[in-house]
Amino acid sequence: MTRRAFSFKRGNQHHHHHNNTHHEIDVQLNSPRSPNSIEGNWGDGSDSIGEKRQPLIQNQRFQVVGSGLVPLFGRSIKEKKRLGHYMFLVFCGFCLFLGVLRISANGWFGFVVERAVHYKDVEENFDSGQSMSSFLGHREEHVGSGSDAERKLKMVASGIVVEQHNSVIENSGLWSKPNSANFTQCIGKPTNKKLEPKTNGYILVNANGGLNQMRFGICDMVAVAKIMKATLVLPSLDHTSYWADDSGFKDLFDWQHFMETLKDYVHIVETLPTEFSEIEPFTKTPISWSKEKYYKSEILPLLKQHKVIYFTHTDSRLANNWLLSSIQKLRCRVNYKALKYTAPIEELGATLVARMHQDQKPYIALHLRYEKDMLAFTGCSHNLTAEEDEELRRMRYEVSHWKEKEIDGSERRKLGGCPLTPRETSLLLRGLGFQSDTRIYLVAGDAYGNGTMQYLTNDFPNIYTHSSLSSKEELSPFKNHQNMLAGLDYIVALHSDVFVYTYDGNMAKAVQGHRRFEDFKKTISPDRVNFVKLVDDYDEGKISWDKFSSKVKKLHEDRIGAPYLREPSEFPKLEESFYANPLPGCMCERT
Repeated sequence: MTRRAFSFKRGNQHHHHHNNTHHEIDVQLNSPRSPNSIEGNWGDGSDSIGEKRQPLIQNQRFQVVGSGLVPLFGRSIKEKKRLGHYMFLVFCGFCLFLGVLRISANGWFGFVVERAVHYKDVEENFDSGQSMSSFLGHREEHVGSGSDAERKLKMVASGIVVEQHNSVIENSGLWSKPNSANFTQCIGKPTNKKLEPKTNGYILVNANGGLNQMRFGICDMVAVAKIMKATLVLPSLDHTSYWADDSGFKDLFDWQHFMETLKDYVHIVETLPTEFSEIEPFTKTPISWSKEKYYKSEILPLLKQHKVIYFTHTDSRLANNWLLSSIQKLRCRVNYKALKYTAPIEELGATLVARMHQDQKPYIALHLRYEKDMLAFTGCSHNLTAEEDEELRRMRYEVSHWKEKEIDGSERRKLGGCPLTPRETSLLLRGLGFQSDTRIYLVAGDAYGNGTMQYLTNDFPNIYTHSSLSSKEELSPFKNHQNMLAGLDYIVALHSDVFVYTYDGNMAKAVQGHRRFEDFKKTISPDRVNFVKLVDDYDEGKISWDKFSSKVKKLHEDRIGAPYLREPSEFPKLEESFYANPLPGCMCERT
């Protein structure tokens, strides 16, 4: 059972007892809890104790040496024998003390030195550019020699693969997961009740957007089919988004597993039956954030009339809240049980997780949403050059469906509407207490801006991506398939020890929601509004580094992925996404 995370306050108290651990929270210099603040002025009390003990010690020494050796010949035989016994006991005690000391030195201290040398050798091997085969080979001993991705990921999820670095995680509040408050998955067991063979018609859908937006849309469309007692045809995927990936549903997801997992809940077919193939589908774009009533009263009559209906969009077409409990549970079953990536993606994903966990070390998955398209869309150009700012502005005008064109990036940043820059991200991680040797898996495309990544890479040199962790041969099946690569990143982020995201995009929502479902794995969600204020104060010299770090820790002590209830809002667009926090809906408190 995973131990509850130490608070930052408690963690400092244990600093001296775990100084042989690589992932401790450093006590800041000049802190009240720093070793420098408790150095030795013991006062008059300790001096008096020493003075009182000194005559006693001298008296004992005189009795053994003075009285025992000098006047030895003047004593009686009985006294000599008693003195001999006494000296023999002293000699035995001294020998016993030496023996215990030697055992301790070779045992506990030797273990510490040996482990320190081992970790040093491991780091040197890891950083020395070793071959990919040897890099993986050492770790494969822990996960088995097969290529069964499901087995590997189950081992990761159950703690077998990462078991040997649990002591590091448990002894550092930085890596410990939050208290799950007795919540557990609650989506119901598969039912033995068979679906009625009758259907009200067939639904064709085009899942639009990037990988995770399409993922959410597919979950919603399964739920919509259930609401209308309709049959869902295996979804088609968007090929016209920013990444222009031509991957189909079967290229990304294990479609047979998808249908098998949901067969007792909703009718799903691979293709439209022949008898309906000549029917012209009725085209419809559902209203965003709709409830069951909308689909039953407005869409179902159209489906019954036309028999085949085609939904042009799937993004956010179902409400986050106020749905039947059975529908919410079904959405989670689709997202977390049915939507499994294809074997090549799952297998390489499991391999990358094992490589990141090499030598029993934990890692952060960092979703650094600092790509060109995001910055152009949000109008954020903090610390970029005037030329780069203008390039983003031109891109914003070139994309016709982006409604906002003129944006005050500085004002948006103050309101928390901008992704953190790589430098701000580095300050966040350092402020929280992560050390420079922390391993980071970067879940992102290329960061925009000349030299913007140097701040992060200088402070945290152990940064990896799917490209740096894989050989060209391993990545060749995914070349020019950004959605497949995003699937790899999803797997590595899901199984990370800590997930950090810098902007509330769909990847961040998908991963943090899945991590909540999987027993509330630690996820750090930055308070961007207040954090950028701290960054500006620090840059302007208004606060010291120690003060900055203290405030950053305080600011995020309740933003680590612990359970809380998702709350409805008057405006659905402003609500927290169901897929970012499926509580309530898919998790219950144990009774």
